[in-house]
Amino acid sequence: MRWWTGFSMFAVALLAAVPVHADKIDVGGTDRSYIVMRSPKKPAPLVVVLHGKTQSGADMVTRTAWPLVAKRDDFAVVFPDGLNHAWADARPDERRAGNGPPEGTDDIAFIAALVDKLVNDGTADAKRVYVTGISNGGAMAMTLLCNRADLFAAGASVIMNLTDELAAACHPSRSLPMLMMNGTVDPLIPYEGGRGTSYFAANGYWSTEKTLAFWRGLNGCAAADAAVTELPDKNPSDQSTVTQIASRCPPGHDVALYRVNNGGHRMPGMFPDARFPKLAAALLGPQNGDIDGAETIWAFFSRFP
Repeated sequence: MRWWTGFSMFAVALLAAVPVHADKIDVGGTDRSYIVMRSPKKPAPLVVVLHGKTQSGADMVTRTAWPLVAKRDDFAVVFPDGLNHAWADARPDERRAGNGPPEGTDDIAFIAALVDKLVNDGTADAKRVYVTGISNGGAMAMTLLCNRADLFAAGASVIMNLTDELAAACHPSRSLPMLMMNGTVDPLIPYEGGRGTSYFAANGYWSTEKTLAFWRGLNGCAAADAAVTELPDKNPSDQSTVTQIASRCPPGHDVALYRVNNGGHRMPGMFPDARFPKLAAALLGPQNGDIDGAETIWAFFSRFP
């Protein structure tokens, strides 16, 4: 039994009390939708949470701990919607599984406009804006860090690695703290790189180690690991564990990897990340329950104003 099962009813009740607001913003003549959860404290730190392909912002509200963590720690969080349930990151079509957003979609402009709106209306502190994403959302988070580093204080990518195209397009105006969280048996984004084992997988992904080395290089970190820590196996039934790998970086330029040993293409966490958990486990691999992805990422972000 997962460690979060005992308080699942409490979490559902708390989520029902969380004030969330659905809204739209015009970007280049297209209405773009998002869900925002504001903090009583204004302006507050803001986390931009990007869903995976086939998902929506609403899925991130109900299937991650972000609303609970934000309510507890008094920060704002926004859950944008990608067009066609996908993001126009810097990868070409052949590196994508399934259909992407409509041709000409500019998601960099969308997220930049959304951040500007939430800063200008007093919701967000411009010096404490963070971005994270899962899968396709992870690729979009990296694309944003590479193209609009001026908007963010730190970033995090979950179950995603770089490709040649993503790396070639990465010219950030400044280096930012970066966290990665990848599973070693991910059938879509293989930990060792190349093409995953899933029928739906695309080819051409870098390994997690090569991706980690890339971010270390951008941030001026040493090539070797600074520390490797095996985290407590709080949930033995999930048949996976987590290893935290730290980097030796200049102050304020940290790079961290959470390696989910025997973890699949899943967000570690206190909630099932799919409507049909057994089917998800068969198609995407195990979901780890030793850590919570949102909790871990926020603990990292909160160190970098």
